Amino acid sequence: MAPSNSSTPWQVFLVFLRLGLTSFGGPVAHLGYFREEFVSRKKWLSEESYADMVALCQFLPGPASSQVGLAVGLSRAGYLGALAAWAGFTLPSALVLTIFALSIATANADLLSGVLQGLKVVAVAVVAQAVWGMARQLCPDRLRLTIMALCAAVLLLVPGVWMQVGSILAAGLAGLLLFKPEQTVGREAMQVPVSRRAALFWLGLFAGGLVILPLLAGIYPGGSMAVIDAFYRAGSLVFGGGHVVLPLLQAEVVLPGWVDNNTFLAGYGAAQAVPGPLFTFASFLGASMQAGPGGRLGSMLCLVAVFAPSFLLVAGALPFWEELRHNTRMQAALSGINAAVVGILLAALYHPVWTSAIHAPRDFALALLAFIALVFWKAPPWLVVLACAAGGWLFFS
Repeated sequence: MAPSNSSTPWQVFLVFLRLGLTSFGGPVAHLGYFREEFVSRKKWLSEESYADMVALCQFLPGPASSQVGLAVGLSRAGYLGALAAWAGFTLPSALVLTIFALSIATANADLLSGVLQGLKVVAVAVVAQAVWGMARQLCPDRLRLTIMALCAAVLLLVPGVWMQVGSILAAGLAGLLLFKPEQTVGREAMQVPVSRRAALFWLGLFAGGLVILPLLAGIYPGGSMAVIDAFYRAGSLVFGGGHVVLPLLQAEVVLPGWVDNNTFLAGYGAAQAVPGPLFTFASFLGASMQAGPGGRLGSMLCLVAVFAPSFLLVAGALPFWEELRHNTRMQAALSGINAAVVGILLAALYHPVWTSAIHAPRDFALALLAFIALVFWKAPPWLVVLACAAGGWLFFS
């Protein structure tokens, strides 16, 4: 029998498959779903360990929520666990987007808009639940509440990915200066089955891909290698998640004529209607390619290429992060960083989550009921998601 602090890859896959089928609302909502599942329900991580993991993934380029999932899978079941977490969370939306032309074209537009509105509303409740729970645990005093509020205020006034990174750095410096190491609480060790030597290998492989793939694309222009290079570069160099990668992908696939602009925009609209990470939009683009393999093979090729940097970065960075977070001075800094993470989620709760979903009293009423169901009734998140989708169909269609 596996020890309590580990799981089999199959167990990891099943947990992430359920999340991949029900996690609507974008990357911020995904972090809320993950917290509820892995901190509150399964106790796989402590609140501090989860916040530390989110803080690391905020620093790394690529899709932060997917990288948190990879880190959870890696810590629970090694490399196969990371692969299982990615497959469970990613493949449901990737499969739907690959067959988008068959599914979305026959959907009733009014029905679809109502369901989508219900899913946007439930994202408000999910993120609010995450902010509520994390603030109670990670901001227990006035100083950390102040750091949280300042970070949220700054990000609301000056939004942007680099401002998020700057806020985390500033909060870490504040924690280093204002918290004494002996005042911080010892952090529960995360199981990271990656050695320092292996971590350096993965980081070297990540950097090598940025150098070697363009050379190979130049040697073999116009084929699969050029497609792999474009999607690997998109997954490597973009901070801020799925929405930020879209302009880069548009430049990479529309300008060369691989995908026409109308098809690109149609696929982007479909990507908003499915659960899971927005990076799975790559599977739609790969299936629509007029260059390279296209079809199902193109879909899988682009999907793997855009997510490959996330695997390499998480496996390369997590062991060093695990060592740092147990350093007493780093623990003081992390006290400020964790408060900043809550502030980032609080700012995101207002924009874009709240502003994109709450437009009328009935939106607020549904969000309030969903919040009460999650926080006080302890209803399973997937059930609340389905209920809000049904509510959207009844009240918003």
